[in-house]
Amino acid sequence: MKSEKGTVSAYTIDFEPVGRRGKCHKSESLLACAHYVGIGINSICGGTGVCHSCKVQVLRGNVSRPTSKELEAFTPEELAQGWRLACQTYPLTDCKLSVPPESMTTLQRIQVEGKELRVEPELPVRAYQSAFTMPSLSNPKADTDRLIEELNHKYHIHCNTIEINVLRSLSLQLRSWDWRCQVIVRDDQVIGLNPWQTPLLGLAVDLGTTKVAAYLIDMNNGRTLAAKGIMNPQISLGEDIISRITHIIKSPDKSLKIRKLIVEGINDLINSLCIEVGANPEQIFDAVVVGNTAMHHLFVGLPVRQLALSPFVPAVSRALDVKAKDLGLCIASGSYVHLLPNVAGFVGSDHVAMLLATGVWQAKGPIVAIDIGTNTEVSLIRNGKITAVSCASGPAFEGGHIKDGMRAATGAIERLRIADNKIQYQTIDKAPPIGICGSGILDTLCQLFLSGVIDAGGRIREDCSRVRNYKRQREFVLVGEEDHKKQSDITITQRDVRELQLAKAAIRTGIQVLLEANNCTENQIREVIIAGAFGTYIDVASALIIGMLPSLPLDRFRQVGNAAGMGAKLALVSSTKRAEAQSLAARIKYIELGTAPNFNQTFIQTSYLGRYRIREGKREGVD
Repeated sequence: MKSEKGTVSAYTIDFEPVGRRGKCHKSESLLACAHYVGIGINSICGGTGVCHSCKVQVLRGNVSRPTSKELEAFTPEELAQGWRLACQTYPLTDCKLSVPPESMTTLQRIQVEGKELRVEPELPVRAYQSAFTMPSLSNPKADTDRLIEELNHKYHIHCNTIEINVLRSLSLQLRSWDWRCQVIVRDDQVIGLNPWQTPLLGLAVDLGTTKVAAYLIDMNNGRTLAAKGIMNPQISLGEDIISRITHIIKSPDKSLKIRKLIVEGINDLINSLCIEVGANPEQIFDAVVVGNTAMHHLFVGLPVRQLALSPFVPAVSRALDVKAKDLGLCIASGSYVHLLPNVAGFVGSDHVAMLLATGVWQAKGPIVAIDIGTNTEVSLIRNGKITAVSCASGPAFEGGHIKDGMRAATGAIERLRIADNKIQYQTIDKAPPIGICGSGILDTLCQLFLSGVIDAGGRIREDCSRVRNYKRQREFVLVGEEDHKKQSDITITQRDVRELQLAKAAIRTGIQVLLEANNCTENQIREVIIAGAFGTYIDVASALIIGMLPSLPLDRFRQVGNAAGMGAKLALVSSTKRAEAQSLAARIKYIELGTAPNFNQTFIQTSYLGRYRIREGKREGVD
């Protein structure tokens, strides 16, 4: 492509091994070009060059000189081999790139399963099988009046309006179906028509920062027909919520792009689910969406700037009902989307849904309910009182900011043990190791602590085998390059350990703040509920050994899977559960973690590894 003066304004970029090609303007980075042509390259830091997750190899062509961020990320030998950060590199000619597996946002295991609670359907939307009398010269009543009057008379309901899009096609549909059809009613309004005895479907969505899980539901019996998960496509613009909000603050026009990404992602999920069961998206007449407050706002199109500024106030906390077509969802035109209530700036409707699904909000307690993620929400339930905090645990336990960390994709080390000074590990799909994901990272930290490689303060000891100094810091070699197909060894560095200490300290501090605010001790905790995808895969014993969770017997811990998704499903089929969600959200007292007494002292103490209890801001070891 050439400008009017004949100079090249864009170059052709070939991406291997995906076999995709696209145009990249001189002012665009290779990362921007990849995202534009639909190639998912990781960008955990949002393209600032900090996370080093967008590594690519330039196989052919000329590119810009390495930046300071790239000089930090690569050795001179690696740079000579063409390794670069896609977010920092700009083309100077046509190029051919190799994108390694660890840099790609390939489809990963998404936790859509959860412990389901059966509930008697109390549908906000109902389907009525109806056969109407045909109009005649002696009875020339308007089609809408005929439908509403006969429907109300037969089923003893009080329907009085018809949604405008339904009205536009009603006359043709009634005649094409020979005046026999299924009428879909919400409150006092007809929101759709279906052919006779067509299944009534609903959609439940757990809209996570990292992952999106969706469920196609038979509304008549509450049964899940299909479930599917994807990575949140917004990751291309930032791994965490703060990165995405920062993008919007710097460039307000990007809010539409960020919103469009998630709407398109959900629509793709809808199509996949319907194809799986042989249904049509137009059969979906109700939906429930849950997510953290920021994801809720980005999806609906609400402002998010205030979420990043003290006192971190949401635009809205109460439940919302929004027309699906106004949100851009491709389901029945007259359908609505119900969004469960939020609690605070960083405790959203997904946490409310988790409490709803587990039923712990009705227990006497004390019970701790925790959903571990980039942002971890924790509630303490005691004698009908619910207190919650939000912990900025960061992406470390999901592989972010860890040198060889990655998502739970093929080839990721998901389990690791050290026995007889030998490393034993298991990878996803039994593939050759290319990195280490969250559950494996947690195991690694635990095993290095138990084996004495790391002391209680998190310091890697220099006198241990497999420990070496590399780029001015110590690191422990988990897998040597001769044992796998990666370009270099898979290691855990001293910087990685510090990141993990911060993440686990945030979670433990949140729990401790809740205990102290409720005059409760660890020993009084009857049960700890662990929800979410990461929480499902972790080894609780490992989490106890490093001090991420209270030092309690293992039988007091219960892993419940994607409870937020289960809560969304309950609210989809039950008006009572929607009301319960609103009620329990109103009961939650939110504590801003940074304002808690002794926060700094507690955070420092909980950064230490080992089993301990905190009393009056001090650690006491537990055998």
